[in-house]
Amino acid sequence: MRPLTLCVSRKERTEVICADALEELARRRETLLGRGALLFTDENVLALFGEKIERAMSGVPLFAMKPGERHKNEKTLFSLLGEMERRGLGRDGVLIGLGGGVVGDVGGLAAGLFMRGIAFWSFPTTLLAQVDAALGGKTAIDFAGIKNLVGGFFQPAEIVCDAGFLSTLPKRELLSGLGEIVKHGALSAPLFEKLCQNEKHLLDLSFLQSVAFENLAFKASVVRQDPFEKTGARAALNLGHTTAHAIEAERAYRHGECVLMGLALESRLARKYLSCDEPFLLRLESLCLSALGGGKLRRIADLSLAAALRDKKNRAGKIVPIVPTGLGRFEPLPLPFEEYRQAVREAAAR
Repeated sequence: MRPLTLCVSRKERTEVICADALEELARRRETLLGRGALLFTDENVLALFGEKIERAMSGVPLFAMKPGERHKNEKTLFSLLGEMERRGLGRDGVLIGLGGGVVGDVGGLAAGLFMRGIAFWSFPTTLLAQVDAALGGKTAIDFAGIKNLVGGFFQPAEIVCDAGFLSTLPKRELLSGLGEIVKHGALSAPLFEKLCQNEKHLLDLSFLQSVAFENLAFKASVVRQDPFEKTGARAALNLGHTTAHAIEAERAYRHGECVLMGLALESRLARKYLSCDEPFLLRLESLCLSALGGGKLRRIADLSLAAALRDKKNRAGKIVPIVPTGLGRFEPLPLPFEEYRQAVREAAAR
């Protein structure tokens, strides 16, 4: 596949390639040793690929965080920053993130903060990271119990996508990535058609590998228009996420599973409150429910959804989910919290 370049300013650009990640790291090892580098990963990735990493990156120091969203916090961030300082990284140094979305979020934030910014190279290992989280420059940690409360925009200098990593993932991790793919499909006619044509094969590895780079290219096309969320174009990428984050705060579901639930529920809110393309929204709901399997929406009908009160998109004291209204179309839907909660509960109970 042709490389992809995302330029967000004269100084910030991201090069995206598809390649064997560990071969690419081995090829760059001498350069990294000369510049000074630290490989940042998590213990799950290390358990799977530790020997291969050692062979590819002999001499490059490594720091592994505990895996999972609950460790995406200030303790991990400052431990990583401390390791970067101890290893003597300079302004020409490189922080390499090898892992999923959590490694990318924490690593990108650390790279942006250290010496006011050093190069960050992202090697995403999960479907969610390869189709969405690795690109766009959003970096964050969770703080005070609120997802992504502390963070900033810092573009990775390079992203290397290796489809081979996907074969190591359990089904729930593939499902998590599928949530973001379906979200992109709601905004892109060619991708939506592919999803509908493969509705019975959405979790087939060959299908997911075939659409992964297309998703990243689509996200790049949106980010180019609005890299720092100033014009409103990038709001499209928040489809389903207000409700998804509220569910994620209360249930042990993966992020992408919550995105699928959020998309289905917010589609129902759009049909209740707004003028919309109802046949399209019904097809979108069908895709979400096919991916999720039966019964999951009803299981969240009793949630408090209190995390929605701290959503970054809220305005004037109202919850403002970004809801789909048609293929490639979306609108903010401002609602008082109690009305929002009741509407979501009713939608989930159907």
